[in-house]
Order: sequence, then C-alpha cells, then structure tokens
Amino acid sequence: MADPVQVPTQQDRATASDRARASSTPAWRVIGVLVAAGSVGGLLSLHLPLPMAGTAALVIFCIGLWATAAVPEYWPALAFFLIATLFQLAPTETVFSGFHSSTFWLFFGGIVLGIAIRHTGLGQRIAQLLSSRLGDTYAGMILRITLAGLALAFIIPSSMARIFLLLPLIMALADRLGYHPGSNGRTGMLIAAVFGTWAPAFSILPSNAPNMILSGMAESLYGEQFSYGYYLILHFPVLGLLKAAAVALLALWMFPDRAPVATDTEARPAPSPMSGAERRLVGVLVACILLWLTDGLHGISPGWVGLGAALYCLLPASRLTPGKCINEQVNYGSLFFVAGIIGLGAVIAATGLGEAAIAWTGRHVAFAPDQPLGSALALTAISTLFAIVVSLPGVPAIMTPAAASLADATGLSLMAVLMTQVLAFSNVLLPYQAPPLLAALQMTQLPLAAMTKFCLALFAVGIVALVPLEMAWWFVLGLL
Repeated sequence: MADPVQVPTQQDRATASDRARASSTPAWRVIGVLVAAGSVGGLLSLHLPLPMAGTAALVIFCIGLWATAAVPEYWPALAFFLIATLFQLAPTETVFSGFHSSTFWLFFGGIVLGIAIRHTGLGQRIAQLLSSRLGDTYAGMILRITLAGLALAFIIPSSMARIFLLLPLIMALADRLGYHPGSNGRTGMLIAAVFGTWAPAFSILPSNAPNMILSGMAESLYGEQFSYGYYLILHFPVLGLLKAAAVALLALWMFPDRAPVATDTEARPAPSPMSGAERRLVGVLVACILLWLTDGLHGISPGWVGLGAALYCLLPASRLTPGKCINEQVNYGSLFFVAGIIGLGAVIAATGLGEAAIAWTGRHVAFAPDQPLGSALALTAISTLFAIVVSLPGVPAIMTPAAASLADATGLSLMAVLMTQVLAFSNVLLPYQAPPLLAALQMTQLPLAAMTKFCLALFAVGIVALVPLEMAWWFVLGLL
C-alpha cells in the first residue's frame, strides 16, 4: 500500500524556508565577493600592470571572504596559495613566506600550549582559583574578573582559548551568585571576562592573532623582528593596563547591579595537589614568559621559544598532550589562515601594489614630515577605517606592505609606522570585526545590542583618551 501523502504544515514550510535562506546566504556572499574582486581587477587592469591588478583582485577576494565569513577561514588562504602560484603573481618563496615566519611557529606553539593546559587540568585549576578570589562586592568582582582575564593573556597565547576557558566558569559563577540570564550583573560579568582577556591583550605580542600577523609580516618584508619586551613596554602601560581599567569601569557604569548573593552554602572541597604534569607545564610556561621578556638580551625570537615549548609538550615522555594531539587537536585551519595572510602581504609588497596604494593615498592625505604627531594620527585613522571594512587581521595585510613608503612620506621611523596599526586593530568599533567577540556571543547568548553598545563605548574611550595617551608615551620613549 502506498504511503499517505503528507501535506506540509505552515510551520514545516517556514522551517524549510529558513533552512533554504540560511544555506543560500553564504553562496550570495561568495558571489558578491567574486563580483567585487572581478570588478576591481578589471578596472585596475586599465591603469596598472596585470600582476598588480591581479593581486588587487586577489586581495579583495581573500579579505572579502574572511570579512564576511562566507567560508571557513582556511579556505581563502588555501585559495590564495593556489591562485598566486598558478598565475605567478610572485615568486613561490614569497607566496609561501608565511610558513617561514617565526610568527607562524609562535602561533603553532600557542595552540599546543593551549592543548596542554586543557589536557593536564591546569586550565580548570586556574578557573577554580579565579572563582575563589572574586570578592563579595559587585565592583570588586568585575575588577577581579577583568584582571584575571588580563593575567590569562600572559599564560595562554590564544584569545579563543582564553575565552573558551573563562566563559563557562563565569556563566556558572553568575548562576551561583544569583545573576539570572538577562540581568545586568550577569551581562557585566561576561562583558568583563570577554573584553578583559581580549582587548588589553593586543599589548602582549603573542596573545592575539593580529599582533602576530603584524610581527610576521614585518619580519618577512623588512627583516624587523619585534622584541617581546620592547613591544610590551611600548603598548602595555596604556593599551594594556589603562584599557583593562576602562573595561572594568565601563562594565560597572553600563551594567550596574547589586552585590552578589551566593545561592549555595555548601563548603567547597579543598583543591587537590598539583599533579606532576601540571607542575612541569607550569615550569614550561614560566620559562617561556621569562625567555620572551628577555629576548632583547639573548636574541632568540619569541617564535622559536614557542616552538621549543611545543616540542617538549608534544614529546610522549612529557605526558603534557594527548597521544594523537598533532593529528586530532591542532587547529590547522587557523595556522593556514595566519600563513595565508602573511603571504598575501608579501605578494602585495612584491608586486608593488602597496606602493601604488600609498601613492594614491598621498594624493588625498597631506602628510607633513615636520609634524610627526599629525602623521601618526592620520595613519591610525587610515588603519582604523581599514579595520572597519576588512576586519582586524586585514589591517596588517594591507598596511604593512606599504609601511616603508609611508615612513618616507611621513618622516616617521618604520617601527612607528608599523605600531600605528596596533592602535587601530586594538580599538574595535563593532563586534563583527573580531572573531573572538562573535564566538563569545554564541557561547554566552549575550544580547548583541549589549556587546555592540560596549564596543562603541570602549571605541570612544580609545579615540578620546587612550590614543592620545599612547602617543604621549611614544614621545617619552623616543618613538615619535
């Protein structure tokens, strides 16, 4: 007997329609990016040599796909390797220069250290220690959450890993303290955790992806190796400590609430003694931090320190990572992304597209070599506009290849020109610019409006207060 015909209900039709729209959205994004890339390449081919025009189309293609998240982040990177090599836009060693960079290996080391922290249980121990030290006032709790997030940035060199470690703890803690979903207290705690461990970390070299992309491209293009210690001195007082203070104060001002009230009175069990694996991992982390802080003395790049730490953690006898860690837990997509965007910048420089872009900019922006502050502010504004359009990792990909030309046009040192990018990609206008913020939104179900308002407020504080203070600090240090 034939099966009865089932007539879809209105709800079924609505669900199917939603699924169809969801599946077609990435396709339309990809088509839009392809059209934009083809149009830009075609128009520029009328005025520029074909390699330059082709590189410009490839830049629009890759950064457009990264910015719209139409495909996984590794896909545009792999497409870049194929297209740039196939059409011979630059020598092969230039296309794949991202894999030669010490920044790539620093990023790899950070991934392995994050896996080791989870595998040994050290991450859970850190989280438990944090939960027992938050205090009994709302203001004190917000301040301590922010500072704990900042402290984690020195230990775990991956913003995603820190967020995935910290947020489940903060959500559970909010429940225990009586801050229900939707309350100001819960929102304030989560905002302090997310922005406390992410925003100030732009002042710590290996702790956020754009920092490392900038470092890798500066090394690849100009032979400039960023010192961990110098980078920290240059940025941490303002973009680290003062930004962390701004995060805490804004969270208290925008999301005020009552003092926490514990909803459970059971005594917590005493923490168990640290295992041998945890103690060994603590030793590895302390050694890494000390070597990073003193790299100006011994001359070993932070990337090679990170790779050495990863090698030890991956050694089976160390028992710091799972047996199949390298096959099953390393995020190769992020590694391809970092290598791809560094290589993209190298191709921009090799084809001369960066110099052409700066020549065009010079006709519309008047740089005054005798006014270093004005030039630095203008470069920061340009980079900030790029950050809004192409998301944070796109800033070093576009601006770094042109840094030498910008240094000539502005009279600033190459290092000063490079560092203006940090002011731009550390100051986020909207959540879509930063993948860690989008991941936090998905994990916590925070209202998008709340995070957007906080981004706007922190952006305003950055423009009005932190950028001028950072420039003043650079004058003290002699960078400007």
